[in-house]
Formats: sequence, structure tokens, C-alpha cells
Amino acid sequence: MTLNTHQNPQTSQTPLASLLVANRGEIAVRVFRTARALGLATVAVHSDPDADALHVRAADAAVRLPGAAPADTYLRGDLVIAAALAAGADAVHPGYGFLSENADFARAVRAAGLTWVGPPPEAMEAMASKTRAKELMHAAGVPLLDPVDPHAATAADLPLLLKAAAGGGGRGMRVVRDLDSLKESLEAASAEALSAFGDGEVFAEPYVERGRHVEVQVLADSHGTVWALGTRDCSLQRRHQKVIEEAPAPGLPEALRSALHEAAVAAARAVSYEGAGTVEFLVTADGRPYFLEMNTRLQVEHPVTEAVFGLDLVALQLRIAEGAALPLQPPVAAGHAVEARLYAEDPAADWRPQTGTLHTLDVPSTVRVDTGFTDGDTVSIHYDAMLAKVVAHAPTRAEAVRALAHALAGARIHGLTTNRELLVRSLRHPEFASARLDTGFYERHLPALTEAAPDDPAPALCALAAALAESAPGPDAPLATRLGGWRNLRSQPQSRRYTAGGTAYEVRYQPSRSGPPQLLDHPGVRVLSAARDLVTLEVDGVRRLFHVKQKSNTAYVDSVLGSHALTAVPRFEDPQDRTEPGSLLAPMPGTVVRVAEGLAPGSPVTAGQPLLWLEAMKMEHRILAPASGTLTALHAVTGQQVEFGALLAVVQEEA
Repeated sequence: MTLNTHQNPQTSQTPLASLLVANRGEIAVRVFRTARALGLATVAVHSDPDADALHVRAADAAVRLPGAAPADTYLRGDLVIAAALAAGADAVHPGYGFLSENADFARAVRAAGLTWVGPPPEAMEAMASKTRAKELMHAAGVPLLDPVDPHAATAADLPLLLKAAAGGGGRGMRVVRDLDSLKESLEAASAEALSAFGDGEVFAEPYVERGRHVEVQVLADSHGTVWALGTRDCSLQRRHQKVIEEAPAPGLPEALRSALHEAAVAAARAVSYEGAGTVEFLVTADGRPYFLEMNTRLQVEHPVTEAVFGLDLVALQLRIAEGAALPLQPPVAAGHAVEARLYAEDPAADWRPQTGTLHTLDVPSTVRVDTGFTDGDTVSIHYDAMLAKVVAHAPTRAEAVRALAHALAGARIHGLTTNRELLVRSLRHPEFASARLDTGFYERHLPALTEAAPDDPAPALCALAAALAESAPGPDAPLATRLGGWRNLRSQPQSRRYTAGGTAYEVRYQPSRSGPPQLLDHPGVRVLSAARDLVTLEVDGVRRLFHVKQKSNTAYVDSVLGSHALTAVPRFEDPQDRTEPGSLLAPMPGTVVRVAEGLAPGSPVTAGQPLLWLEAMKMEHRILAPASGTLTALHAVTGQQVEFGALLAVVQEEA
């Protein structure tokens, strides 16, 4: 897109030459991609765990921020600015998260003589506090939900939504449905907000059941032009964090769409906004919109807007920072785009984040993939669990949804449990397909979306493929064996056992004198060919391909029937150490951020009572008492970093 080069008398154009991205992961990689296309040199910053991360490898230069925790690295504005100066950068792009909405950081960047690729610090400051932002929006005539004093709330005010005044991403947010839990929820929300943002202020507003999360992308230059780039629907959320987003928001009446555009432009003008930003609204079931907040940065979901408008929002951010003017009107939107966030997490286990080696991340090229990982990279405990954003664009919503679901289903993702299957099932769910969207989708449907399909033959067939691939001659086998495919001497029936999803599978087969083996106990299935990486089976007359990748004792099997990770069961298992009954083990590596007040050995506890709060990958997890009884041991303290499986506490159950 070509911008108007007409200069405002008060704004001169300053061409940029070198850009530092004050961030990591996929957003840094994405910004570098555009910067390179515009001819800018690129500079990365990295923590110690990120020393060999993709965003570091993608940059022309990189500067180390010593340490691992975000507070010591990516949140140290002074170190980031020093890195920019040392590397010769003349501009800083904040990405999203970390310091992207920190007005003091923006001021410090400018004070150092660098160009800030973002809105004016004053606009950021005005929107940084949600309570202050609501005051400004009220004055600008933007519709708002009436605030509720949480300390004076009555049953008539329920349900309530508690929200942190600073920050976002669902941190410090709680839904309160009964007054008895209000005090505890206030304390928990405040503690989480203080930990995440350094500000424990929490406010309350009515919680809207079956509401939609709809937002408007705005883009403004320094010459007075403000664009409203359509709407996005971000209603499918887990823990108040977005999972699937799309543009435009489907099913909005034209009058409502126009009202949202007008309100978003009014919000931007109220704070003399410049650059890219997003104004978020809650739309009730009867179509009434209410202002939620304004994010003074680029959003994670910006690719769906780029797709339908044919724009590069990062390029526009950079050109606006150089002083260029936007055309008076934005381009016309075309088609529909849907984005899914692929997370390393287990939705069936309370969205538990996963860490470790990502052996394979291979998504079909029919869709756009923004990621900060490649095969063999390590997913760390220190940062967000998002592996990639996968985006499909098509002439219609139905086509875009179908294309995205098909691409995700066909992706090969090995090494970590992910939410891929949840995404595919969500996209194919009748409610989503018919655009009946609201923020309670996962509250209603999560069990059905995560449970194993009854009588699903895929895991057993994948176990067959894994066993056959493991038995196939490898490239190091003797030449005669490789040419013949299988040994010429008949041997005894063979057996291999696997587990997947808590279910055991046994595969029995009879090696053949020539060709592939004959399966035992698997009627209707015939082996057509078997190699270490590809097995072809005929299942009830239908030919099926199974791609197999072996890593250590796990076989990853992908087919059109689904993807499964199968763990080989050793023939002779080692005895396992037993843990004491009632032991509470860390479900993931992380940091103990809170211990229940007054909790100590000898304390009585009740089943389901929160005892500890563990933070990992930007999410907080409660450790609950497994039964009513007495706490006999407490090994965790606030601030302690624990490994997966570490003993946190022991509860002795009542007799």
C-alpha cells in the first residue's frame, strides 16, 4: 500500500534505517519480516533461554539481556534501550506484551534519540488504566457498562466481573456469581494483578452472560486521519484469553457495525492517537455495545485484518512513525479471515501448559503461519505457551473456516501436547459454524470438545502403524534385508505394546517370508507396505497412509484419521518409586506465586480448597487439596521455582 507523502507542517518525515524489536517469539519474527522487505536492518534482544531462538536467528544482529525471567530481561527497558544504542538501531518496535503499553518506556526511547514505533506516550498513559480510560470514553460519548463498587455489591449486582485496572490478557480477572466468594475473589484478583502488572487495583462491572467480544482495529497518522479497519470477533476464549479470532465479526447489523466504527474513531481521537491500536467492545445478546478497553499496540490477531484489507499493518506502523500520512479512506475489505492460536497446552487438564522440545511443526502451506519456533526448538517455562498463529482467508466465512480446520487437522506437530484437536473441533462445531458466538463457548462445550470420540478406530490403527514402522528395516540394515523389505526366515509371532491417552494398545503380527507382515487379531486390516516413516494399510477396503516419526520411546503417527503420540511400553518395566498418599506434585515447572494464608503443617484442609498458586507460561494454576484432612507437610514457599513432579505438600485424608 502506498502512503500519501504530503507532509504536515508540524511533522517531518524521518526515514528509518535500523529497527530493534523489544520483544521475542513470533511477533519479533513477524516484524522482522516486514522490516527486511522495507530495507531496514534488524536487531533482536534475547534472554539466556532465548539465545538460539528463531527471532534471534532471524535478525541481522542480536543483543543479550542477561537472565531468564521477563522481569530481568524483556521488561528491563533500560537494558533494551542500551541494546538499541549499542547495535546502532534508530527505532524501537515494541511488539505486544512486555513493555508494549508502557508509557514510561516509550518516553525513555524517545529521550534516547530513538524513534518509537507506537502511539504517543500520553495516549498510552490515558488508556493504561481501564478506570481512567472509561472516564475518557464516557466524556467522548462511547457507551459503557455502569461500574459497581465491589465492596458494596449486593445480590442484585450479580454476576460480577472483577478486572485488573492495569494490563490485560485475562490476568487479574474473576467472575463472581455469589457474594460469599466475593472477598476471596477480590483478594485473588488483586494479588494476580499485582504480580503481573505491579498494580493491584481491581474494579468491578456487571458480567454479561452470552456476550460477544468484538473489536475494531484503528490506524491513525500524525496528520489527523483515523481509519477504522473493520471489526473482529474474538469471543472464543479460554481463561479470558482469545483462542479463535475472525474478521469481519459475523452477523452484525450494519447499524451496529457503523456504531462500533464511530465509537472506535471517537476513542482514538479522544487521546490524539497515532499508529495501530484496537478498541474492544462487549456486545450483549440483544446487540448493545459497551466499551471494554483500548489496547495501545498491535494485537495478536492483527493478521485477520491484514488479510481482509490486503494491508501490512507493521509496514503502516513504520511509515507512520517516519511521518507519512495515510490516505483519507482505507481500502475496501474483501472476503473473510479466521485465525487460530496454536498453544502448547492440554485443554483437558485445565489448560495445563507444556514445555520441552518441539520436534516437528509442519503446517500446510495453504494457510498463513506466524510462529517463533522451528523443528527442534525448546518451549520454555518462562514465556507464553503459544506456538503459532494459523490464518485462513477465503471469499466466504464458511470457506475460511473449512480451510483453517483442514490445515490444522493435516498439520504435523510432534513433541508436545497442544490444543490442535480442540481448535479443529471448535471450528467444526455447529455453534461456531453457524456464527452463534459468545464468550461462554468453552464453558459449555469443553468436556465434549476434549473427550475421546467413542469407538474411534484411529488410535488402534496408529498403534498398528507405529509397530510396523518400528519393525521395518532401517537404512542401516544389511543390503539384502533392505532390498527384500523383510527377513526371508519365518519367525515367531511378534507383539508390541503402546499407550496413548491413558489407553493401552497391543499389536500382534506374523513376519512374512517376503513382503510386509500379516496382522493378527485385526480383522479387516491388511498391510500394503511398511517403511520406517510411512505405513500403508487397507482398512475395510479403503487405503490409508500413516506417516510415522520416532523420537526416543514415542512414535508420532499422522493420518487423515487424526494424529496420535504413542509411547512404547518396555517389555520389562522398571519398578516405579511410589509417592506418599496425598502427595501434591507440581503439574508443570513454574514459580510458586502464593501460598494460602495461614497454611502450615497441621492445618486442617477441605477437599478442593486452594492451597498453592503456581505460575507457568503467563498462566496461574491453583493446587487444590485432594481430600479433606490435615496438611502434614508443606515444601513450597512463595517465590520458589519448582520442577515438574516436585513434591509441594502432603495432605493426610480424614479417616
